[in-house]
Amino acid sequence: MRKDGISTRKADHIRICLEEPVQGQVTTGLEDWRLSHEALPEVDPRQIDLSVPLLGRMLRSPFFISAMTGGTEEAAAINRNLAVAAEELGLAMVLGSQRPAIDEPALASTYRVRPWAPSALLFANLGAVQLNRGYGLDECRRAVDMVSADGLVLHLNPLQELLQPEGDRDFRGLVDKIAAVVEGLGCPVLVKEVGWGLSESSARRLRTVGVTLLDVAGAGGTSWSTVEGFRAADEAGKRAAAAFADWGIPTAQSIRETRRGAPDAFVVASGGIRTGVEAAKAIALGADAVGFALPLLEPAVRSAEAVIEYLAETTQQLRLAATCTGSRRLSDLRLALRPARSA
Repeated sequence: MRKDGISTRKADHIRICLEEPVQGQVTTGLEDWRLSHEALPEVDPRQIDLSVPLLGRMLRSPFFISAMTGGTEEAAAINRNLAVAAEELGLAMVLGSQRPAIDEPALASTYRVRPWAPSALLFANLGAVQLNRGYGLDECRRAVDMVSADGLVLHLNPLQELLQPEGDRDFRGLVDKIAAVVEGLGCPVLVKEVGWGLSESSARRLRTVGVTLLDVAGAGGTSWSTVEGFRAADEAGKRAAAAFADWGIPTAQSIRETRRGAPDAFVVASGGIRTGVEAAKAIALGADAVGFALPLLEPAVRSAEAVIEYLAETTQQLRLAATCTGSRRLSDLRLALRPARSA
């Protein structure tokens, strides 16, 4: 399998995320919020309903395996392990960007995980900016059909593109192009950031053109400016990446802004969420589901069982948080949310 061009970039991303400190200087903002402890919860944890309805399906817990990788042999093994976990636990899974396989069809096998996840809710994935580089409905359909997906993710990553020497630079007119995909694709479209957060205005614009699924992907987790800094070939590129180490909308803030901008959308919270307690806070702030990427990468390199263990533990932590706030269902968590410090 060839490993040049964009495939080499994807291999670099895996290596850097596994070996280097890629956390940015921004925190998620979840530390500014607490869930009120209830000493008399009147709840049996075994009866708490953690399921979430989405697109006519029922996720057994409110977790997304977020977009990570594809396009290399190592990525193929990672995706298989993630898919096995999604199937076993009844979760949703988003594949990594499929641009490598659209440009070089021989790489498609690194994304094809449906045999390991026959009933999981699966999303294909392309960069929205590619809609300004000749991609259209045909490429979007090819991405979905390539992996027998239930929907398509269009990801937004302007800062990452600007920091890549090979990145794209034209972001004009993307809202209208996204609208055309939503209208013409024939399957659900989820729009997500990649780690700098959705603002209220961005969420509102996307909702106005028909997008009903949004992933905030806020700041506080993996900083792709930091990742691109490790890839930079010269000192100017490294300095430019370092200048943006504290860039972005913290995840907690982005959840609230996205909910204000798109009050009836299905909102996924991702970006630096690592535990079930943090997931509970994200749901209390207004998210419908929670996405995990970097925390699953190292387990996915090892085995599907390691991914399942991490997600099962996180689900149990979420269940405990719900119990100790007296929440019988996920929506009840919103009644338990408090600022960490009183004004």
